[in-house]
Amino acid sequence: MDRIVNFFTSLMRKYMPDSFAIVILLTLAVMLLAVTVEGQSPQAMITAWGNGFWSLLAFTTQMAVILAMGYVLATAPLVNRFINKIVSHIETPSAAIAVATLAGGIGSYLNWGFGLVLGGIVAKKLAIKVRGLHYPLVIAAAYSGFTLYGYGLSASVPLIISTPKHPMEATMGVIPLSETIFAWPVMLTALVILIVLPIVNVRLQPREPSAIIEISDELRAEEEAATVAPQTSSSTTIADRINNSSIISLVIGVIGLCYVAFHFAAGASLDLNLINFIILFLGIILHGTPAAYAKQLTRGVSTISGIILQFPFYAGIMAVMTASGLVQSISHLFVQISTAQTLPFWGLVSSFVINFFAPSGGGHWVIQGPFMIDAA
Repeated sequence: MDRIVNFFTSLMRKYMPDSFAIVILLTLAVMLLAVTVEGQSPQAMITAWGNGFWSLLAFTTQMAVILAMGYVLATAPLVNRFINKIVSHIETPSAAIAVATLAGGIGSYLNWGFGLVLGGIVAKKLAIKVRGLHYPLVIAAAYSGFTLYGYGLSASVPLIISTPKHPMEATMGVIPLSETIFAWPVMLTALVILIVLPIVNVRLQPREPSAIIEISDELRAEEEAATVAPQTSSSTTIADRINNSSIISLVIGVIGLCYVAFHFAAGASLDLNLINFIILFLGIILHGTPAAYAKQLTRGVSTISGIILQFPFYAGIMAVMTASGLVQSISHLFVQISTAQTLPFWGLVSSFVINFFAPSGGGHWVIQGPFMIDAA
């Protein structure tokens, strides 16, 4: 098992560039295919790319909000106390790896932005507390829980296609969540992953003590310093009182959650905007004051740079594929090699390949969705 892990780790380090470099290379590759395979002119493809570059701004914002506000929710004091309580009962490396996996998995099922941050926080706290724990593995275990994102309540694609007027409604219609994330085969699969994944990760713990890399003293000291209670402001100005008013946060938070209750009572369904609405107002309540929430959101904004940078390129790629005829050509290829029964399998195979170039679920759908739906 160690040899397998080392092989793939070495492979990724040598040959896998940064995600932004990948999306640039993918853009160039799609343009090249449009010119050489579809016979389009470079000028026409550059024009199509530029015209479509900002076509997914609303979707980009939704994804950015999920991650940034998920970060804020995961770092709320109440959540931190709950994490500390769990971590305090963990004594062995195997238990630590299993707990980190479950934290990342359950958190990602609820909200992928929340799960990404929660898993990392739990993993770091466990690495500090549990001696003999392989630090690279516990971090990887926490992030492996992200596997459950596509089955969960914030899964981008199911939520997009369940929303009226989504970009591909004319081709595929509106697909209710009862046929995707709330279908029993999908829920059963998620449960199986949640059970199996911690077992697999525990098996990856190095057997040789010399191969174990514990958390560095620098990171340990940094985390311990971060746990020191912050100094409370002694200022008593009206502005400070308003900024640090727990009543204001509680009132607006309750109003927000009342809207959610009214929304479901009226028979409306879950969508990306409602997911973001829920995590926003839960975060406001859990952080206690407007000032505390705003401060943490400022930190959370630093996590969304990849989304802001890459998603316009995904939109440009989609525009080139559509304008050039590549969508139809690729769809025709799948139709030629598939039957109604095997098309999902070939879709899965192509998804594995695309995922290396478009690691974001939303970006992945933007590239693969058009030609797979056209083939279907």
